[in-house]
Amino acid sequence: MKAAGTLALMGCLITVVEPKIYTRCKLAKIFSRAGLDNYRGFSLGNWICMAYYESHYNTTAQTDLQDGSTDYGIFKINSYTWCRRAKLQEKNHCHVACSDLITDDLTDAIICAKKIVKETDGMNYWQGWKKHCEGKDLSGWKKGCEIS
Repeated sequence: MKAAGTLALMGCLITVVEPKIYTRCKLAKIFSRAGLDNYRGFSLGNWICMAYYESHYNTTAQTDLQDGSTDYGIFKINSYTWCRRAKLQEKNHCHVACSDLITDDLTDAIICAKKIVKETDGMNYWQGWKKHCEGKDLSGWKKGCEIS
C-alpha cells in the first residue's frame, strides 16, 4: 500500500511537457517581434526555414546525440555548450536550463539562438540551415503571413 501511495505522489510531481507545434506564420510573427528579422544580417526567412528543418516548429523537440549531449527545442540548441542539464562539465553559455528551451514561451530559446549567431559563425551552427536554407531564396517562408 505504501508503494502505491509513493507512486501516486510521484505521478503528481512529474511535469508533463505538452508539445506545442507552431504554424509557420505564427512563428514568423513571434520571430519578427523578437527582432530576428535581419538579426546579424539573417532575414526572417532564414530563421523560419532553420526552425522548420531543425524541429518542424516543435517546441519540445529533443535529439540525443552520440556524444551524450542533447539538442533541445525549436532551434535544437545543444546541451553541452549552450544550456544546463545536471552535469557540471556543461558550459551553459546561454545561462539557461535546457528545460527552459522546450516550453511554449520561446523567449529563452530566441535569446540563446541570438547568442549562438553572434558568438559563432552565424547560422552555420545549424546543420538544417546549412543543408536546406543557406544561399537559397527564402522569401517564400514568410509569404502569406501578416507580420506587424
